[in-house]
Amino acid sequence: MPVVDVKMWEGRSAEQKNRLIAAITKAFEDTLNTKPDHLTIVIMDIPKENWGSRGKSAVNW
Repeated sequence: MPVVDVKMWEGRSAEQKNRLIAAITKAFEDTLNTKPDHLTIVIMDIPKENWGSRGKSAVNW
């Protein structure tokens, strides 16, 4: 059973997340012949101040 872990900055609406879940599910169906009821998708909303890269907080990008 595949599990997809999506980490992204917070701020997206529930509708946007629902569309993302549908698109990821379709991609797994089309590419790997995965049945939707065998796929789990976890979305983690992370505040920009808790995300960093290149030595800087995402708040300062």
